[in-house]
Amino acid sequence: MHCAGNWTGIDIAFSLFNGTGLVKPDANPNEDINLAEDTPLDISPESFGTIGKVLKSLKGFNLDCYKDKCIKRRIGIRVRATHCKTAEDYCELLLGSEVELELLYKVLTIHVSQFFRNPLTFRKVKEEIIPQLIQQCKNREQRELRLWSVGCASGEEPYSLAIILKEHFQEDLQDLNVSILATDVDADTLQAARAGVYGEDRMAEVPDPVKTRYFTQVGSKYHLLPEIKEMVTFRQSDLFDTSSYPVSDLILCRNVLIYFERSQQQKIMAGFATVLEQGGFLVLGKSETLFGPSRELFNTVCPIERIYRAV
Repeated sequence: MHCAGNWTGIDIAFSLFNGTGLVKPDANPNEDINLAEDTPLDISPESFGTIGKVLKSLKGFNLDCYKDKCIKRRIGIRVRATHCKTAEDYCELLLGSEVELELLYKVLTIHVSQFFRNPLTFRKVKEEIIPQLIQQCKNREQRELRLWSVGCASGEEPYSLAIILKEHFQEDLQDLNVSILATDVDADTLQAARAGVYGEDRMAEVPDPVKTRYFTQVGSKYHLLPEIKEMVTFRQSDLFDTSSYPVSDLILCRNVLIYFERSQQQKIMAGFATVLEQGGFLVLGKSETLFGPSRELFNTVCPIERIYRAV
């Protein structure tokens, strides 16, 4: 969502401040991320409420669905980066700076990723999951293989799926209609994903032959070839709108649920179970697992790699 040019319509009883001298024009939304993760910031309920109202009013981002501890640590990233002494000082800055609002939003929605992150998971998907799904699709009247990457960030995960299909299942692609949908809440992140340009840090798990076949190196950057980019469709989407979930054969939702309260996690998992085709697979992150009613919706395929199958 594009931020409006003024603050008219925000129902918050605070004066506006211009934030002069508090925010660095080139402030990096990732600055001090490790420190902030280890050192929670003391934020009063009033300040937290103000930040929440600003985000909901101007970005449509609802803090109520997320874990307070996680959100406060990420807010702390921006408090430190702007050299604000207190959360109250930061609220004053946020109320008067659209630039800072954008930077805070990026910190709250950012997902750090790389190609083939957790290689053993991708090996399992390549060697066991995709072959089963391809066989299931060939037995259906409509030969469609639908893969969904949730919280795709800058695109490494869905592009990794595309490379696996291109590299190992080329013949099967001729007989199937394959779609890879990648969704994220942040429009700017999705735009970067569509560009398909990555630094060396995102390429650590990419074998050299794969780099040669599917990337063009330009200076220190790697540009993904159009033939892979064209396999993925990116779309802005909010996970809390379960009615928008696409029918899928495979859902990868890794290291996304950990940010949400359990009630929201359960709602999302129920949504996944609804849109997964019979026998479809769900892949979660290494720090995530099934709990409560979710255990009735899926069978465990590989507990180590957090792979489950819709009942």
